Amino acid sequence: METTTESTFRVLGAAPGHADDLLLLDRADHEPVRVAATGYDDLAEDVDALRPGYLVDATLAWDDGDARFAAVDVRKRTLFTYADAVTGLFEAALDTMEQARQEGAGVQGRPTFSADGEPNGAVYAFAEQPGERDVFEEIRTGALPLEPLVDRLDEEEDCEHEVFVFRPLEHDFVIVYLVLHKDSVLADTVRDTYDCPRPSEA
Repeated sequence: METTTESTFRVLGAAPGHADDLLLLDRADHEPVRVAATGYDDLAEDVDALRPGYLVDATLAWDDGDARFAAVDVRKRTLFTYADAVTGLFEAALDTMEQARQEGAGVQGRPTFSADGEPNGAVYAFAEQPGERDVFEEIRTGALPLEPLVDRLDEEEDCEHEVFVFRPLEHDFVIVYLVLHKDSVLADTVRDTYDCPRPSEA
């Protein structure tokens, strides 16, 4: 029997182990949902255009435990980018990690500012727990939702953002850098510095 549900979701990216599926995070309960990304007719173009980080209103149809899109509408084209084994971290990230170490904090954050003193984002350092938790994968799969951090950024300015999730090669932290403005000079600089090309978008 087919059932449907309507909600607002964050697109997290490809579902681990399921190349033809997308992983979404339900904004209502912060639960991840795996949804088929292929085999559509009328919705094929809309589903193909989805990118990690997009905020969407969607109706999901469930049949025998599998979810498919019945309708999808993009609300905000924020982008999430994940990069492993990153080197050459920027100063704000290093300072935030050091503060977390000194305070014994599992997570530490601070705002970042432009050369003119204007807020342009926020950086967070999450302490890794080898053998216990893989924070990088928890963020990628929605087990550790970034929604509260994105919501905080929206309070600064309700616009499309770019969110970078980095696992440094030489540090036992995961860095999350939320850049306030999508397609900004700062976002471009981060992408160029860490070899993270911006995905094509419709």
